[in-house]
Amino acid sequence: MATLTLAEAETILAAAKAKVFEMGAKMSVSVVDPRGDLIGMFRTDGAPWRTPAISRAKAVSSACFGRPSGELTDNAMSPVFRGMMAMEGGHMIPGQGALPVYRDGELVGAVGGSGGTAQQDEDSAQAGIDAVGLKTSA
Repeated sequence: MATLTLAEAETILAAAKAKVFEMGAKMSVSVVDPRGDLIGMFRTDGAPWRTPAISRAKAVSSACFGRPSGELTDNAMSPVFRGMMAMEGGHMIPGQGALPVYRDGELVGAVGGSGGTAQQDEDSAQAGIDAVGLKTSA
């Protein structure tokens, strides 16, 4: 299974952090591999205690389905989603704020944010992905 490297994750996090500061938000951003395992994350000073777990859970959703987490919201109560959320021990949130990461058409991870508005969460993820020159779709 191909995955983001630690160096790529660190670049993503640095660019996402710069975007968070530019927006004046207090957030956390997580980078996960295609299975949803954490590669790295940050929590800015003053970000709520819950934001690290939420940012990762949004990223897990995006990685699991290979789609932006905001596209998953409408089906969040379907049996498939409820089963997946239970399998992940509740560490999966299908709400806007995370984007999948693709390299050469293959899913290699996802980036999720929490603490800003839903759009700010997604914008920070996009800024990180843009910094490594990867895509959010196959």
